[in-house]
Amino acid sequence: MNEIDPALTDLPRRKRTDEIVDAIKRMIVEHGLAPGDRLPQERDLITQFAASKGTVREALKALEVQGLISVRTGPGGGAFIERMSEGRAMSLLSNFLFAKNLSIANIYQMRKALEPLIAASATPHIDEAGLNRLEAIISVYDHEPADAAERWNQRMAELDFHGVVAEYADNPILAFTCRFLQRLLKDLAIAQDIYVQPEPVLRQSGIEHQRDLIAAMRRRDADAAAAILAEHMAEAEQHMLGLQARLVDRFLSEDAAPRRVRRRRAP
Repeated sequence: MNEIDPALTDLPRRKRTDEIVDAIKRMIVEHGLAPGDRLPQERDLITQFAASKGTVREALKALEVQGLISVRTGPGGGAFIERMSEGRAMSLLSNFLFAKNLSIANIYQMRKALEPLIAASATPHIDEAGLNRLEAIISVYDHEPADAAERWNQRMAELDFHGVVAEYADNPILAFTCRFLQRLLKDLAIAQDIYVQPEPVLRQSGIEHQRDLIAAMRRRDADAAAAILAEHMAEAEQHMLGLQARLVDRFLSEDAAPRRVRRRRAP
């Protein structure tokens, strides 16, 4: 007779609410429910899951917080399936990572691994309209900015270029992850500080990589596209880390200057 692993008997019992949440998710998939479809009425869910009204309402609230349903009151109300937007999903993930002390190096470690895969994945699928979109985005930052506002818009457009590439990937998880990393760079405080600085950027080198990428995608050369993005990401990481180091040094120098003045004035 097989013995039960003692470690398994120590597993914490799942909350009934969590069990009902998972059961409703399975029901949505198994019944092919689409956005706008209504879940069974509350009293039916209470009967189906043999649970109290409070437990079922807590489960529905959890699904609503996750963005999977919306609960409407009044005549014709109930729990309705919602379409989770990509923006909301990214916001939830960003909230989870809020206190994780993300760094530019963390993000580029992922980008260096994933962006070449995205380029290879998108190459067989991108059409001429998509390639034209990429060329139009490059025109946003192929010149020196006139002012701080244009400088910021150029930095955002550089990230948007890679977002468009991801749109044509055939792996939705990979595409979402790459776009999420791009959003993290837009939102990361230290990256924002870098983007607003009037520092010289490796504009021409980056643009050459991107134009080479467009050419490789146009001739359906996925291996070349991946290699180009690998080189581009490695170069971009070094450039961003270099700008970060100079920015930190500047802050430290500006912070130390008043202390030196105070010491000279001391009697």
